[in-house]
Amino acid sequence: MYLLLGAILIISCKKDLAPISGCTDNIAINYNPNAITEDQSCNYFSTTPYVIETPYGFPDMKIPSDNPMTVEGIALGEKLFKDPILSADNTQACINCHQQNFSFSDPNQFSTGIDNIQGNRNASALINLGWNTSFNWDGSSLTLEEQAFEPVTNSIEMHNTWMNVELELNSHSDYPFLFKQAFNINYIDSNHIVKAIAQFERTLISTDSKLDRYLKNEEQLTISELNGYAIFNTEKGDCFHCHSTNMFMDNLFHNNGLDIEPFIDIGRAKATSNPSDNGKFKTPTLRNVEMTAPYMHDGRFATLEEVVEHYDSGGKYSTTVDPLMKKLGVGLQLSNQEKKDLVAYLKTLTDHEFITQ
Repeated sequence: MYLLLGAILIISCKKDLAPISGCTDNIAINYNPNAITEDQSCNYFSTTPYVIETPYGFPDMKIPSDNPMTVEGIALGEKLFKDPILSADNTQACINCHQQNFSFSDPNQFSTGIDNIQGNRNASALINLGWNTSFNWDGSSLTLEEQAFEPVTNSIEMHNTWMNVELELNSHSDYPFLFKQAFNINYIDSNHIVKAIAQFERTLISTDSKLDRYLKNEEQLTISELNGYAIFNTEKGDCFHCHSTNMFMDNLFHNNGLDIEPFIDIGRAKATSNPSDNGKFKTPTLRNVEMTAPYMHDGRFATLEEVVEHYDSGGKYSTTVDPLMKKLGVGLQLSNQEKKDLVAYLKTLTDHEFITQ
């Protein structure tokens, strides 16, 4: 999906690395004769930096200092993301639950793992992840690298072990050389596997919707879409408080009145053990929301119209319901046409290139 922007330069081995038997020059550390040939091990690869341009209205993306973006790392991460080799039976890849034509989400309410077991949360869409400060519906992971560890060993998802994954990748015909190119390592370990996947995920950037073009005076919105724009960004619909800025999310957690107590899924409280977080879930971005049904943490709503109806109804009371649910029990009292206009506006957030390129 992303073009390699330059040739990989191969230079001689670093002179400050200790020599080993069988190599006339010096060799990179962590040499594993089963993972890479001695001849290849004597090569040191210079990587190609990959710079992410900050989209209009976004803050700069914070890249971990120990995992800089490179063309080689991204290409490797994309290959791993699409390869079922990470699962215990080699049948399921990340992309099976995060499908590109659905904006890297799952059109099913719940994803099914390799043992035909389903979880209880909808697979989140992978959009503009580099600007998120936490991951998963409950924010239990703080970095993309940390989150990428989870599916491999999750008993409901890929149900594998990292030892098995490392053994399989190190004995693979292609991966040892690709990891050498990307990270200059001679033994593939789990830390570098998740680093590569995280690099690729940071490139899943969506900022070319009809609304974006409208804001740049490149395209016009219809009357219905403009009406929806007004509803969204005023107290009439009151959507903008949580789905703010050009990112259309706030990196916070809210109880949006979906359920009464006791909660079947306590949400954020599962990660914090704080009862005041019961029923709170991370605000998802609304970018490409037309493509990411079903909606909410448990995929309970099949359509955008159902989502609008939920907010129009006012939601349900619980002790942790968000103060931003100002029309609780009363509802927004939108007309049928206003509901249609709001849905029309939400569809202007679709980036067709993102789901097809």
